[in-house]
Amino acid sequence: MAKGFNSRNMRGMGGINMNNMVRQAQKMQADMERMQTELEQKTYSGKAGGGMVEAVVSGKKELTKITINPEAVDPEDVGMLEDLVLLAVNEALRLANEDANSSLGRLTGGLNLGGLGL
Repeated sequence: MAKGFNSRNMRGMGGINMNNMVRQAQKMQADMERMQTELEQKTYSGKAGGGMVEAVVSGKKELTKITINPEAVDPEDVGMLEDLVLLAVNEALRLANEDANSSLGRLTGGLNLGGLGL
């Protein structure tokens, strides 16, 4: 048997209890799945032009609604309206990303698990 390994309590690698590590990993996975489900049910609103344009995205980061105040519609300046829509959508997406990253950070205790796509 390898030095430092005790089959009775599954300790190895410097005294790490493998059973506890597996249980913690399973709990973290279940918590992450629950958190992702909760995030997907949320909505995030971004506004631009003093609230003239509002974009709403889901926690799945899908655009679900755009509201445009009729006063923002100027046929002579369509570019301004396009800019306001982009700003509002990007703000809503930024809020969704911040919430997902914050939630993930609380769950992982600040571990960098980059590339999880949340």
